[in-house]
Amino acid sequence: MKQRLLMAVAGMLMAGGAGAQDYPSRQITVILPYSGGSASDVITRIVLGPMSQSLGQRFVVDNRPSAGGNVGTLAVTRAAPDGYTLAMSASGPLAANKTLYANLGYDPERDVQPVSQYASLPNVVVVSARLPVQTIGELIDYVRKNPNVPYGSVGNGSAQHLAGAFFEQIVGTQMTHVPYRVTANLVTDLVSGQAPVSFQLLPNVRGQIKAGQVRPLIVASNKRLAALPEVPTAAEAGIKGYVSAAWFAFVAPRGTPRPVVDKLYRATGAAMADASVRTRFIDFGAEPMATTPDELAKYISAEVVKWREIITKGGISITP
Repeated sequence: MKQRLLMAVAGMLMAGGAGAQDYPSRQITVILPYSGGSASDVITRIVLGPMSQSLGQRFVVDNRPSAGGNVGTLAVTRAAPDGYTLAMSASGPLAANKTLYANLGYDPERDVQPVSQYASLPNVVVVSARLPVQTIGELIDYVRKNPNVPYGSVGNGSAQHLAGAFFEQIVGTQMTHVPYRVTANLVTDLVSGQAPVSFQLLPNVRGQIKAGQVRPLIVASNKRLAALPEVPTAAEAGIKGYVSAAWFAFVAPRGTPRPVVDKLYRATGAAMADASVRTRFIDFGAEPMATTPDELAKYISAEVVKWREIITKGGISITP
């Protein structure tokens, strides 16, 4: 046992020294805890292209969708801390799920090494064009006069579900959450008016907005979305403090040498400074960014606290 421990320590020291200078010397696997073709999958692949060029090695995406992103995030905590296995993780498995799930199998504040946040997709409050409301104020009045208006999300505990619960709490309304397994079915019912309200990521409803079938009312962000410049923020519409987004970040196994982490962060920053990457992000409805590992660690902890309060107040839970 003692010999194995000494070997492990020696390996870590080598990785932090000469090994870090040579990193990366082979391909890097990125575990992505959502399905191929999802918003998280698409936007992550946009970033990985220039990161691959910057680091001189190929990135291989390993999609592992299950349990709200927990399975894929758990996998990275069990990987070797050498920089060759990363995870793209998100606001759910890195923050909200710590409260939503009784047993994640990992602690997002303790068991992962933050690398960099690279995208935020603010939720957009949208309604069916068939609903007789034109502004967020009119929606609030409508819901107060018609309690339990249904709103759809992509599942219990999803970013859209929590955005809806947060909205109810902050404006004092009561609606009925309707979870869907398939986004396309949700959008169909949104357009038809069967579930006439949703708190959606822009990529999911952009076509319907352009077609005039869905009406965006506000963006749950501190600044307007470049892809929807005419739509006010919640604060501009008089709803202070309503900020809700799905955000994406790279994390590594805890114990990954800091020089390796810093190389990955710098590669992320270089990718996010690329004009073509930023343009594609903005067109997609995402806010591009590159935070330091320390900034990401602080942000994760702040988000855990924020969503714990909202989830607890709303009595929301998921039994795995």
